Amino acid sequence: MMNGFDLKLQSDSSRDYSLRDDVERVSTGVKGLDNLLNGGYPKGSVILISGTPGTGKTILCFQFLYAGLTQGENCLYLSSDEPIKNLIQEASKFNMDFQRFIETGKLRLLYLDPDNGNLHEEIQKEISNQGYSRIIVDSLSPLAETPIWMVSNGQEIIPSANSINSISYPVESIQAMRMRLRCLMGLLKEHPSTVLVTSEIPEGSKTLSRDSISEFLADGIILLGLDPTMDRRKLIIRKMRKTKHTLKPQNIEIGSEGIRIL
Repeated sequence: MMNGFDLKLQSDSSRDYSLRDDVERVSTGVKGLDNLLNGGYPKGSVILISGTPGTGKTILCFQFLYAGLTQGENCLYLSSDEPIKNLIQEASKFNMDFQRFIETGKLRLLYLDPDNGNLHEEIQKEISNQGYSRIIVDSLSPLAETPIWMVSNGQEIIPSANSINSISYPVESIQAMRMRLRCLMGLLKEHPSTVLVTSEIPEGSKTLSRDSISEFLADGIILLGLDPTMDRRKLIIRKMRKTKHTLKPQNIEIGSEGIRIL
């Protein structure tokens, strides 16, 4: 059972799901996953990586980023949860030397303070000026709860993309969160970068993200989970636009090189 979906575990890493399409692909950096995605994530897409705590969301992001770095690409890691030094140390445990790429200017790690009122402007400025091919946003959850613009009567002003008029919603409303996420996702999709965004799923939840909205806005969803009774980790490609793929859960393991599909 995984987030309300009872799915039979079966490995398809050896099967070919290729469509022979013309979609340009970007390697996931995960052994076996590229084959399941006809060569990788569709270039320029925004992919949601969801899972309960301890399922390997950040590790999956590390591998995606490192695959680009080793090919000479410029990459960006935006963290709203972990301090930068912790991320560098964690990546080194999987033989990924982020510090080397930071020193050569190929990698930028930036901590996003959820209390920063200019957070969306800061993100836009960073991704617009540097020409990043791969971007990580880890995690999306605090950003979805960060107001874009507050006013004194307890309403949040959401700037309109097409006019100078603004719409106001109660700060804690679903409408306000949806507008925050649409604003952020729209910003990420404006650029040709391939983006992974992570979201935590509360234990026992039937949604595919903590906010229950971002799964509808993302171009793809990779769902990570645990099966304690069988002592297994699993991965499901829940959605991937422009891609023919299996929906069957894949057994995975986390080793010295990160995640691999069994």
